[in-house]
Amino acid sequence: MISKKKKYELLAPAGNFAMLITAVNAGANAVYFGLKEFSMRATAKNFSIKDLDKIEKICKPKNVKRYLTLNTIIYNNELKKMEDVIKKVKNKIDAIICWDLAVIQLCRKHKIPFFISTQASVSNIETAKFYKKLGAKRIILARELNLKQIKEISKIIDIECFAHGAMCVAISGRCFTSQFLFDKSANRGACLHPCRRSYFVKDEEGNELKIQHNKIFSAKDLCTLPFIEKMKKFGITSFKIEGRNREPRYVDTVVRIYKKALEKKLTKKEIQKEMEELKKVYNRGFSSGFYLGLPNPNDFAKIEHSAAKEKKHYVGEVTHYFPKIGVATIQLVSELKINDKIVIIGDETGLQKSQIKHIEINKKSVKKGKKGKEIGLLIPKVRKNDKVYVIR
Repeated sequence: MISKKKKYELLAPAGNFAMLITAVNAGANAVYFGLKEFSMRATAKNFSIKDLDKIEKICKPKNVKRYLTLNTIIYNNELKKMEDVIKKVKNKIDAIICWDLAVIQLCRKHKIPFFISTQASVSNIETAKFYKKLGAKRIILARELNLKQIKEISKIIDIECFAHGAMCVAISGRCFTSQFLFDKSANRGACLHPCRRSYFVKDEEGNELKIQHNKIFSAKDLCTLPFIEKMKKFGITSFKIEGRNREPRYVDTVVRIYKKALEKKLTKKEIQKEMEELKKVYNRGFSSGFYLGLPNPNDFAKIEHSAAKEKKHYVGEVTHYFPKIGVATIQLVSELKINDKIVIIGDETGLQKSQIKHIEINKKSVKKGKKGKEIGLLIPKVRKNDKVYVIR
């Protein structure tokens, strides 16, 4: 008999419609997203319950699963509102990601499939058995486990693990620093990431030292691409990309690369090439997390913000698109020239990438368009009001 090749789920973040469409077009098998309430990424644009029908129309034609995150801390006065949300989303999503036992009970009551969030910090077989007995279909494990520990738990229930993206230095993200300093709770989705700043040490007498490695609370981003073949062999069902606060270009790049890696074994040369591509979008350096062993001092970030080798700069907006000739007119707020790489982003378009080969102003070819000019570009379908960025 010919054995079937195992299929892995690639799960992508969606913080808004542009990210969602980009993830679907890039090849994600599933997307996860939050509503404006009860989301662990409260600063993302997120979605309303009314948006779920539109999300279905985008995802269903390509058989992309839809997972709703309801994984913040829930208070007594929010239980009725939570039940109202759960009743309204039934049959409009494929599963709810949660961890609070009250939310789990509501999912059971209304017969909605649910996954256990990494916020539950599941790290052993007995806990996995407990959640399975409650009716969980999948567990997103604690991020402090190595591959051997993951394999043991995967014998009990389907396992989802993070494959790429930001990591919190706190235990599975349950941090109170932002709440303490700014009254913005990470556990309510409002983290301001004070951990990424530089800190000083001061004694009781006021003597102060700048720490040699001053990003002592800031972990590098997770990147499993170099050892993705090992990941495949340790019982993981779903490979998850972190980043609901990122932008569509990040989603497009990361999803396409990991999709390729999950579908076939990449050569060392291919991995090196794709690592360079990953470095072009948002990152704070890369780490293997806990998968291959305990993190060490090299797994702390050296910068507060992004180390991306390429940045996008806003240059204008689409004013019209002529589908018969494939031309967009763009009102510029900054200079654009021949051979520039651009991306066009919109809630209906998702993301379109292009390199400029021809520019017209008033039907005449020019080498560049200056600030304030309206130019014409040959480009795949975009829409009025889409935003245009140059990549440098």
